[in-house]
Amino acid sequence: MARIPAAAVAASGLIGGYATARFTKKRPLGGAVLAAAGAVAARQWQQKAGGKTAVALSAAYVAGFAGSHPLAKKVGAWPAVVGVAGGVGLASYLLADRRS
Repeated sequence: MARIPAAAVAASGLIGGYATARFTKKRPLGGAVLAAAGAVAARQWQQKAGGKTAVALSAAYVAGFAGSHPLAKKVGAWPAVVGVAGGVGLASYLLADRRS
């Protein structure tokens, strides 16, 4: 079975978590989507690039989530979420996915 790249999983987790919270009006459900995708991506990062890179990318994932909140006040919610998802996805591709 083909594996979905960790970059796509991470970016989808950030976007999907926000979309789920926004459209269902249930923030915990959005958090569950965010956490599940983050866990899958972290496991892939660890397998592809090792523990240190997995920790760094996991920190970037959490920082992207947290950073999208103040950024949203300046550029809007969707642009902020898409921007940080793109950043985390790019970092994942460069540090982990490109290796395979």
